[in-house]
Amino acid sequence: GEINFTDDEEKLPGSSPSMTEAASPSMTEGAGQSMAEGTGQSMAEAAGGAAGGMTLEEVNAKIMRCTRCQLARTRNNVVPGQGVAKPLVLVVGEGPGADEDAKGLPFVGKAGILLDKMLAAIKLDRNTNCYIANIVKCRPPENRNPLPEEQAACFSFLEAQIHILKPKMILCMGKIAAEKLLNQHLPITQYHGHFFEYQGIPLMPTYHPSALLRNEQLKRPAWEDLKGFRRKLDEIEAGNTAISTKNAQAGLN
Repeated sequence: GEINFTDDEEKLPGSSPSMTEAASPSMTEGAGQSMAEGTGQSMAEAAGGAAGGMTLEEVNAKIMRCTRCQLARTRNNVVPGQGVAKPLVLVVGEGPGADEDAKGLPFVGKAGILLDKMLAAIKLDRNTNCYIANIVKCRPPENRNPLPEEQAACFSFLEAQIHILKPKMILCMGKIAAEKLLNQHLPITQYHGHFFEYQGIPLMPTYHPSALLRNEQLKRPAWEDLKGFRRKLDEIEAGNTAISTKNAQAGLN
């Protein structure tokens, strides 16, 4: 039967205004550079180099000290991410909001509580088998969308995190996270629930939890997305189990 991940929404505490789905135009110049800029390296190469020999803790420590873009001047706390070291799933949002900026943790406001319900509905949890991160690690003022140059300045950090975490799948929450990772512009209403790949890792975009809180009609398609995501994850896990069993049997022969 269907698991209702939106029970008791009306009882959840209030939060800051949610980020909009529309992409913001670039308003400033001279934002911080990414690891790859000016080196001739691809972003993937820069991520591998940045993560090569580094632990997640070391990458996150670099994130905590970052001053690459203007968001460093207005933040209260940096939000590197939260979760387990060897996650089945990496969940990616767009950026911290007011609650996250105050606590230094991702998805801890009203939308975060809903995200935890959504993940629990498909047997996922940030404390046991997921890692949660964002495209930008500092809060954009007034929860506006992160500007293209802010995303570019921060993105190699996420690439390094992915390189280290090696998740089996990636779940993108909302338009901005999906478009940055996929490097293409498509309406979330069209490509939510579809599978793509990021460096060989299956990736699915779905609606941001804040969008579900704004629009009740998105809950049904979001639930269908999550069920499809879980089916794909089950297939991957079953395949890994079969490979492990085959290898074990080969070792016994």
